[in-house]
Amino acid sequence: MEYSDMKAKMAAGNGFIAALDQSGGSTPKALKGYGIEEGAWSTEEEMFGLIHEMRSRIISSPVFTGDKVIGAILFERTMDGQVGGVPTPAALIAKGIVPFIKIDKGLEDEANGVQLMKPMPTLDALLERSKALGVFGTKERSVINSANAEGIAAVVKQQFEIGAQVISHGMMPMIEPEVNIKSETRAECDTILLAEILKNLDELPEGQQVMLKLSLPVVPGTFDPLVEHPKVLRVVALSGGYSRKEACVELARNKGIIASFSRALLNDLRAQMSEDEFNASLAEAIDDIYKGSTQKAEAAATA
Repeated sequence: MEYSDMKAKMAAGNGFIAALDQSGGSTPKALKGYGIEEGAWSTEEEMFGLIHEMRSRIISSPVFTGDKVIGAILFERTMDGQVGGVPTPAALIAKGIVPFIKIDKGLEDEANGVQLMKPMPTLDALLERSKALGVFGTKERSVINSANAEGIAAVVKQQFEIGAQVISHGMMPMIEPEVNIKSETRAECDTILLAEILKNLDELPEGQQVMLKLSLPVVPGTFDPLVEHPKVLRVVALSGGYSRKEACVELARNKGIIASFSRALLNDLRAQMSEDEFNASLAEAIDDIYKGSTQKAEAAATA
């Protein structure tokens, strides 16, 4: 797939984006969920080797195809690794799956009810390397914990500044200002966030687009103006701590938004499974998330 093919698939493809980008401090938790305890490795390299094996097993699975999984977000080490003897992005592209790269380096301490992204001094080099490997776009995450208008404005401003840097390298930014689903002011956060994103979209130069990765809103349909916005290629949703069933129900209530789930996709997979068991469990998760992403009216009616 060329860039134009990937863009077309992201704009109109039926399916969802798999988030395979757990990194740093979240890696031991992801491995434990997969059935591998911390004592199974002695160095960071061994730990990342084990998580790469898990991701390789997922990507290599015959049920993990571009028919339902239209994109996948990779951790930097995963992008730089190989699956089946070829670079990971190439392995995804061969299956009709559009590759993205997680670029943020973690979060700052909370201030004004939000956590901004840490500085990314080597971002230009990472973008150049990613682009050379055939990666289509990026994903960058901030967190909103409370309805502080100043903090939310700062989050969105930073996101769009990084997005402009990504666009300058000929790549598609996936902007992720996550609203913490445990926030006591979630609905107000959604409202403030919507207004700030719309403001920044209006300032985006004509002809440029971004993708948005958002927490599922308290009020279904809140983000309809973003789904319909000409400067937004696609709106995707994170599961944010919901179970897969809960996340799919909430997803189905929001027309035009597809999933970009991590835990909700991987939760039932275990290292100890046989290949048949592994593939069956992965297929079930893919089918559930695909339905929540594509069968809106039916799913909403039965929720």
